[in-house]
Amino acid sequence: MTATMGTPQDTGALVRGTAPAAGGGQPARPRRSRPLISYGRWWWALPAVLAVLLIHYVATAGGAFYAFTNWTGIGDFDFVGLDNFRRILEDPALIGSLKNTLFLAFGFLIATNVFGLLLALALNRSLKTRYVLRVLFFMPVVLSPLAVSYIWKFIFDFNGPLNGVLAWFGAEPRTWLADPTLALWAVLVVMSWQTTGMVMVIYLAGLATVPMEIEEAAALDGASTWRRFRHITLPSIRPSVAIASTLMLIQGLRVFDQVMALTGGGPAGATETLATQVYKETFALSNFGFGAALALLLTLIMLVFSVLQQAATKDRS
Repeated sequence: MTATMGTPQDTGALVRGTAPAAGGGQPARPRRSRPLISYGRWWWALPAVLAVLLIHYVATAGGAFYAFTNWTGIGDFDFVGLDNFRRILEDPALIGSLKNTLFLAFGFLIATNVFGLLLALALNRSLKTRYVLRVLFFMPVVLSPLAVSYIWKFIFDFNGPLNGVLAWFGAEPRTWLADPTLALWAVLVVMSWQTTGMVMVIYLAGLATVPMEIEEAAALDGASTWRRFRHITLPSIRPSVAIASTLMLIQGLRVFDQVMALTGGGPAGATETLATQVYKETFALSNFGFGAALALLLTLIMLVFSVLQQAATKDRS
């Protein structure tokens, strides 16, 4: 009876699917299968890597190739070398577009960083309503650039609210979007108004890492507000400065939506940028080769200024 029933330990081993070892030792453990991830972790990232290569780099390389051709979008094309780039440098309208692009990019960079940092400093710790104000200042960021631009186009209209306010103070109404001098500034105002909230959030994240004890100690030692900001706060938020500056510079260089919605590049090309010229040359005039050359030039400009911006804001401590 005892020999046939076996001990509880033997029964448990058989139920678990393990055979007792020879000589009455511990039961042998089942051999576990090796997890797939141990065969090479990079295999799991391969689909994403291939997607990035195909969508970004292969497409960019293809566009760069067509920049040296006279392709019209259909049919055959001829290789023209650097003729497209010579046309860009010899065309006063395209040189003006390049100047407008640089003006908007650096004006946008300065305006968003200055006002975004001021808002972040004001809404950092002291105000009780800082959370509500943060939401209000960030709300324009989540809106569509086209929708925001059309609202501002109504504000800048000759019979719009802005001229109405100026009339209350006895000022003459202005043609904000029809004046070649004012139109570019109007585009810059709309760009900066919508994006300053995002820069504010970036600087708020940086200010959260500044130790309050150091600021309080400097204040007790008699350091002024400006000296505390210059020697304590600003060095501590240097990574935030680098991120915000790089993002705003790239966004300013490729501005398109606001220009097309507000002025369409007018009046008389006063607000044309490289991005709007790429669109018009490629899709309106079917000069795909020339449009690719403009796009390649814009890409190289963004790459160069991004590298310089990163070098200028690099932490050298």
